[in-house]
Amino acid sequence: MAFTTFSKQTNQYKLLQPRPQWQGESLMDAGIDNEDVNMLGTSAETSTLNHSNRGRVAIFIDGSNLFYTALQLGIEIDYAKLLGYLTQGSRLLRAFFYTGVDRNNDKQQGFLLWMRRNGYRVVTKDLVQLPDGSKKANLDVEIAVDMINLVPYYDTAVLVSGDGDLAYAVNAIAYKGARVEVVGVRSMTSDSLIDVADCFIDLDTIKQYIQKDPNSVYNCRSLSNTSV
Repeated sequence: MAFTTFSKQTNQYKLLQPRPQWQGESLMDAGIDNEDVNMLGTSAETSTLNHSNRGRVAIFIDGSNLFYTALQLGIEIDYAKLLGYLTQGSRLLRAFFYTGVDRNNDKQQGFLLWMRRNGYRVVTKDLVQLPDGSKKANLDVEIAVDMINLVPYYDTAVLVSGDGDLAYAVNAIAYKGARVEVVGVRSMTSDSLIDVADCFIDLDTIKQYIQKDPNSVYNCRSLSNTSV
């Protein structure tokens, strides 16, 4: 399946079909096949991702937040494994990855190219240098807008972030009838975000399923060596 670069043009979503009215168990008929994913254990966290009524799933990953979470856990994320784990046999609508970028960083550009070619829609914003010399790009607005705009097309939103600023958007989505799963490390996840979610999955309890193997690499040439 080919994945193209994310565009903010509204006509990108015209081909998507609105989700059916929430029908609980009847969503098993929507093409969900739990037999497709058998690689995981039977922990409580795993069972939260195997509900038959997850329907169509949209994944929203706060890249910067996940990066610092991985540092806290002492692991490197395997994004192919992460996508498979968060989908788990449900019908994937879109998987978005939001991150700040340094246009002169070839290694980062190569990684983002790999992400685009392996199932992710990458949404970027240029890093801004702060007075203390650090660089940051805040994509909370982009995440919130995309989550709300796409509500008619998914049944379950999976938000990988601990940022409490997204709690209001998550609550708005819940009132529109969508299920919301929040994924993060408990100590780094805002209580306000957990309180408005339908379930919370602690990354610390599933890290063995999503961490990168020591010898694996993201096999993608840097953009400086790629013909456009």
